[in-house]
Amino acid sequence: MAAARWGVRLLLRPRYPLLSCPLRTSPRLLCIATQQKSTGQNLEDDQSQNEPKAEPSSAEKILIEEKAKLEEQLKEMTDKYKRALADTENLRQRSQKLVEEAKLYGIQSFCKDLLEVADILEKATESVPKEELKDENPHLKNLYDGLLLTEVQIQKVFKKHGLLKLNPVGAKFDPYEHEALYHAPMEGKEPGSIALVSKVGYKLHGRTLRPALVGVVKGT
Repeated sequence: MAAARWGVRLLLRPRYPLLSCPLRTSPRLLCIATQQKSTGQNLEDDQSQNEPKAEPSSAEKILIEEKAKLEEQLKEMTDKYKRALADTENLRQRSQKLVEEAKLYGIQSFCKDLLEVADILEKATESVPKEELKDENPHLKNLYDGLLLTEVQIQKVFKKHGLLKLNPVGAKFDPYEHEALYHAPMEGKEPGSIALVSKVGYKLHGRTLRPALVGVVKGT
């Protein structure tokens, strides 16, 4: 009995124990397989690149045309929008400038009326004889001092509101600020200079409100 069991075990034992072990893969074989795989992919990519591209269908052509039209319309609308913004900004700047000028020169007509009052005060003080201004004539002296103070005060008010007096004796003639009443030769005076001011002028914020009436020296 024991001999029979031993014989059975010998028969059941595998004759080739090496075949029962798992096979080990060689690294060289793995590299060759990887190269073959990559080469096959490259060949497929080259074949796909060499293949002619399919022409777009009629529906795709219509969509491409519609896209081009929409892009052109968008470009035109963008240009119109930018031009409208620029026009609006220019209009705003012009309006702001007009408002500022209205604030500065809105009193122009009122100032012109006051200039006549200033001229009368100046003429009144000039007409008083200086030799009559004595203590023996206190009323005349007080009246003259009052006129002078009034004239000084009105010039201060003019200056406060940007109205400046022009008395250009000896200055060069400027047609934008002066109005020549006559031209006459004068010895010792430079030709083109102002020898006499018949009526003073005024400027409002740098703009000539009333030119000075002057006599200009003429060259000999």
